[in-house]
Amino acid sequence: MKPKLTEGSESEFIGSLKMKNIYRPIEATIEDIIVESPTIKTFILRPKEDFEFKTGQFIELTLPARGEAPFTPSSDPNIKDKIDLTIMNVGRVTALLHNISKNTSLGIRGPYGKGYPLDKFAGKDVLIVGGGVGLAPLRSLLFTLFAEINKYNKVVLRYGARTPSDIIYKESISEWSKKNKVDVVTTVDVGDSTWKGNVGLVTTILKDLPVDLEKSVSVVCGPPIMMKFVTLKLLDLGFKPQDIYLSMEKNMSCGVGKCGHCRIGRFYSCKDGPVFAYEQLKDIHDIWD
Repeated sequence: MKPKLTEGSESEFIGSLKMKNIYRPIEATIEDIIVESPTIKTFILRPKEDFEFKTGQFIELTLPARGEAPFTPSSDPNIKDKIDLTIMNVGRVTALLHNISKNTSLGIRGPYGKGYPLDKFAGKDVLIVGGGVGLAPLRSLLFTLFAEINKYNKVVLRYGARTPSDIIYKESISEWSKKNKVDVVTTVDVGDSTWKGNVGLVTTILKDLPVDLEKSVSVVCGPPIMMKFVTLKLLDLGFKPQDIYLSMEKNMSCGVGKCGHCRIGRFYSCKDGPVFAYEQLKDIHDIWD
C-alpha cells in the first residue's frame, strides 16, 4: 500500500517549511521516478527554491509525519533547480520511498558534510571505484569531472554490481565510456546469458590500470566490505593512503553530529566527512563496521 499524507499532517508539514532556522527543510516535489534495478530507484526532485550542494555532500530527505534519512545526491551540482537521489530499498524510510508516487511533496535540508577535494585531483589521473548503489554519489562526482575534464589527466571508472540486473545507470555508463579521456570497465559477481563483460568482484578489474601511480588519486564508494577490500587492493597496487578517498556514509542519521551514530574514532562522518582520505582513518579500529 502506498503511504498517503493526511490533510492535517500535510498542512502542518508545509507550514513547518516556512520556519527560519538551520534545520528548516525546503519543500520539494517528486517530478519523476526511474527504476534502476529491482531494489534501486532514482527520485528526481524539484525544490521550491534553488538548492546548491558540492559533490560528495549529502542531504536529509524528510517524509512528512513519517521520518527522514540522509542521502547523497547523484545529480550534477551545477544544476540547482532539481536534485536526483538514487536510493536502495533497505529500511523503513527507504521502503516508504519505494512505494511513493510522483507529485508527492517531501522536504530536503542541508547540504551537510564535506565534499570531494577537487583541487587535489587537478592534473592527475582520477580512479573511481564503485560498487552497487555506491555509484550514486560517484555519478555526481563524474558529472563534475566531465564538466571540466581538461583539468584532469584522465578519469578511470571501475564499477561492479552483484548481477547484470543490479547495474544502475546502464545507459549512462555506455555514454560515459565514449567520452574523451574517460576509461570505463564494469563487472558483475554473477553473470547470466546476456552478460558479455567481466565476471568477478570489482577487485578483479583493478589490475593493469591505465594510471600513473605517481600522479593519481582514487575515490571509492560502495558497501563497507567492498570498500575494505578495494582499499587494500589499491594500497597493494601502490596508491598512498592520502590519495585514497572514501565515502563513509553507512551509519549517518541526524546529519548534524548530535546522535553519534556515525562516529568513527574522533570523527563524525556527517560533520567531518562523509568524504575522508584513508590516511585520516587507517589507524582507527574497525572503520568498516
